[in-house]
Amino acid sequence: MEHRQLGRSGIGVSPFALGGNVFGWTVPESGSFEILDEFIRSGCNLIDTADVYSTWVRGNSGGESETIIGRWLKKRNNRKDVVLATKVGKLMGPGKMGLSGKYIRQAVEDSLKRLQTDFIDLYQSHDDDPQTPMEETLSTYTDLIREGKIRAIGASNFTAERLAKSLGISKAHNYARYETLQPAYNLYDRRIEKDLQPLCEKEGIGIISYYALASGFLTGKYRTEADLGKSVRGKGVAQYLDVMGMNILAALDEVAAKYHSTPAAIALAWLMTREAVVAPIASATSAEQLKDLLKSISISLDVESLSLLSMAGAKSII
Repeated sequence: MEHRQLGRSGIGVSPFALGGNVFGWTVPESGSFEILDEFIRSGCNLIDTADVYSTWVRGNSGGESETIIGRWLKKRNNRKDVVLATKVGKLMGPGKMGLSGKYIRQAVEDSLKRLQTDFIDLYQSHDDDPQTPMEETLSTYTDLIREGKIRAIGASNFTAERLAKSLGISKAHNYARYETLQPAYNLYDRRIEKDLQPLCEKEGIGIISYYALASGFLTGKYRTEADLGKSVRGKGVAQYLDVMGMNILAALDEVAAKYHSTPAAIALAWLMTREAVVAPIASATSAEQLKDLLKSISISLDVESLSLLSMAGAKSII
């Protein structure tokens, strides 16, 4: 399988990243283990999670996804086969938020403990923190890399202006720099193509996109208002049920038929061709569902198909 680089970190990853947001939310531990087993069995290696997954579930306090992954790593004894990515910065409780040096040090130790590992391959700022000087955040990350607790850092939900500023600070002070960017990016939502994507391409930053399937809309599962009740994520799909959304689904259906595949696999295959994209992130609620998503890796879309898909969602760039 082709491996792509996480920016200039020297870390090679599969062109598909498994999203861990569903672990401890819509998928229990036993099902999570099955999905993780299938993912590694396929030859892929990049698993993305966050400390805040899944605080939004009643009874959860955060860290549930990391805890499940940590138990799986310990039981399978396969840490060497995994590139582990997690995040810090979103609200985890009173006083537990942001990118201050003190909080990052506390949060990384908590994540290491839950993940039952000595190091994190990619540690990402989950949100920008305008209240903390970037120098403080980046110097802390640099120290953690020197201490062997993390290998590389990434940013998520940053504007192009703030990402560019951080790169300038890293260069000026010889701090670690953000090697990856994790933004929302899919056939429907292509706003990053205006400024973030060109910046990443110019600076050699790898994009690991979330919402790769637009909360499941691009699977073709949701086509009418009546379909929104099919899952707990259905409410978040209503925004896509417009003319452009239907045009995108029609294009996906056409290309999926041509390649004897599914809309979801085609949507991911399209993302894998985009400039600076290292790996789109997608989650699965079963091993069977994951197998379908993984078919995207072996699909090589021709020029006609790429054009059809890109034109269907072109208005979302504006």
